[in-house]
Amino acid sequence: MKNYKILLLLLIGLSIIGCSDLEEEPVGLLSPDGFFTTTQDIQTAVDGALTHAINEEIWGRKLSIALLLRSDMVNLQSTQTRRVEMNMHTITGDNEMVYDPWTRMYLGIAAANNAIAGAESVSAEEEVKNPVIAQAYFARAFYYFHLVRQFGGVPYIDTPVTDAEATGSLSRTPADEVYAKIIADLEYAKTWLPNTQSSRGIPAKSAASSYLALVYLTMGEYQKAYDEAKEVIDNKGTYNLDLDPDFQTLFDATKIDASLEPIFALDYNNVEAPNNAYDQIAPMTGIRGDALHGGGWSVAVPTLAVYDTWSAGDYRRIVSLQEEATIGGNVVTYHNFDVSGHVHAANNPYIAKYIRFPGPFARGNARATSHNYSMIRYAEVLLIAAEAAVEIGNNSEATTYINQVRARARAGGSWKNTPPSTVPANITGTVTVADVLEERRLELAFECKRWYDIARRQLGAGVFSASGLEGAKPFFTSDDYLMPIPGDEIERNPNLTQNPGY
Repeated sequence: MKNYKILLLLLIGLSIIGCSDLEEEPVGLLSPDGFFTTTQDIQTAVDGALTHAINEEIWGRKLSIALLLRSDMVNLQSTQTRRVEMNMHTITGDNEMVYDPWTRMYLGIAAANNAIAGAESVSAEEEVKNPVIAQAYFARAFYYFHLVRQFGGVPYIDTPVTDAEATGSLSRTPADEVYAKIIADLEYAKTWLPNTQSSRGIPAKSAASSYLALVYLTMGEYQKAYDEAKEVIDNKGTYNLDLDPDFQTLFDATKIDASLEPIFALDYNNVEAPNNAYDQIAPMTGIRGDALHGGGWSVAVPTLAVYDTWSAGDYRRIVSLQEEATIGGNVVTYHNFDVSGHVHAANNPYIAKYIRFPGPFARGNARATSHNYSMIRYAEVLLIAAEAAVEIGNNSEATTYINQVRARARAGGSWKNTPPSTVPANITGTVTVADVLEERRLELAFECKRWYDIARRQLGAGVFSASGLEGAKPFFTSDDYLMPIPGDEIERNPNLTQNPGY
């Protein structure tokens, strides 16, 4: 076998282990030839494509934690080099938190490509098979959207790999062309996906439209972003969407399935599977020594400034952050979290969104939960609409949408029977982009969104300065908005160029 890393694309990985609302039929390694005869075969291939996202190398830990550490809201309590590089913006091309997600996302893309190509062999009416094919287009767009935001231009592959040597010598497709192809895939998905699905882990029309809004926002195409977000908002009844009345429900694995707020989610099924299709975000962000679920690992921890600058009356703060723990049989506040005696313990409030209610099947340290991680939810669509409205000069709509989000935030909820408060108050006057970005920072805290906001709005010079929430990150430069192309990919393929600064 030739020594091309891109040959991994041939391993389309359709074993379905981990997605509880997807088809769970072990299929093994497939190619389009000879397998696809029914619409169910297409669905099986699509499920395989989506399953790659829940692997430990993507949302199970490596990509999700990398996105948290690269932001300005989560600091590192570990000395492992790969994590230090992410936290301090000194990333190298041989960092496994760069290489592993890159490889896994291309595996997901390869599986989606096989589903799309294989569908051509299926004799069925368009109305029957195209809604299933549309899921594959959505999956492909999902992976490429992460790749282009992290790396800029990347090799774009949209057909099954038949010539490994040729594929292994591809050059990088310019970022604007990658975005154009992402949009085309999402437009196809929007055309053919149904209004609703049996699970938010299966993309519906609203997921395609919401992602189109986010893609356009990222590109600075604000009118288009507004139009797509408005389409979702105006049709929330048709799409069965709404803000959940209790913010805590969004991070409670025992309740999230009934919520109307998630639009597209990565759904775990409580299994610590042999292919690492399980999540470790809860232990990575949990308190070392805490009696809750056996304690966490104290790896990704917010600084005290994140807590201190967040209004106490905002219900989102007590849902998002853990302020007390039971360590050594004693209930302690965040001022004394280091009583566990571990070198990584930190005297700051910890992230609570994932460790608090991981579901009844969580294993030691809350590994392998039944969380549904919202990749995009209705509140974010409101804030996409608000930001885009600011940019196109529609202050009235921007005010309306941001205040809908704030109203839920001050409504209180089930956690600690929190009563309604007056915080955050409705925004008045002229809404600015900074207002919306701050609302996104709080509403979507620790949901792996903040880094992408920093990058698309070029906020690094401010948020990583001495006045930032984590203090100065002296190694950050404008080159760090993109990560390095994995070094061994460049070594194997001389047609790949490296990003500036690496």
